[in-house]
Formats: sequence, structure tokens, C-alpha cells
Amino acid sequence: MLEAALLNMRRRGRIVVAGMISQYDLDEPQGIKNLVNIIYKQIKVEAFTVYDYYHLYPKFLDIVLPYMREGKITYVEDIAEGLKNGPAALEAMFEGRSAGKQVVLVAHE
Repeated sequence: MLEAALLNMRRRGRIVVAGMISQYDLDEPQGIKNLVNIIYKQIKVEAFTVYDYYHLYPKFLDIVLPYMREGKITYVEDIAEGLKNGPAALEAMFEGRSAGKQVVLVAHE
């Protein structure tokens, strides 16, 4: 995906990197073949982790939760029913085959 992004970036564009879940469990990390575009196009790449902004989480909830309750912000869940489907759901998440938030539904309330 990063290769496609680099290919299509505008000059002096910016890429924000927040995770690379598809890389975490690989025996051999995958490489990006067109990194030279960062130089040619003068692209800025900046990484961050959620922990950098964890202190802002309460404020985030104060702002976002009302929007979610009003239906102004929605999200997609990929629900796998039952523990027996948990391993397949986890595999799908790591391979990028799940859509939205991956959930394993253990029991209906």
C-alpha cells in the first residue's frame, strides 16, 4: 500500500504512519521498492503512536461520543461469531482481510 501511496503522492506531500500491522508477524519484513520517491517528490514521512497522545483521550471521548450517539460518526465492524472463529478472525485481521473493527462475538447479551 505504501508503494502505491508513494507513486501517487504530490510534490512536498506528507505521509503519516501510525502502524504496520501487516508487518508485525512476518519472518522477513517486506521492503518498499520505490522509496526514492520520498526524495524526488520531497515527501515528509512522520510516524507516531497512540501513546504520544494518550493524555488527550478523555477530551477525545468528550467530543466524539456525542457524535457517535447522534449517528454523525459511524464505524464498520467485521463480526466473527463464536470462539471457534476467533483464530480465523485474528488471521484475517493480520492479513488485512477484515473490514473495519474485527470483533469476535462470544455470546449475545
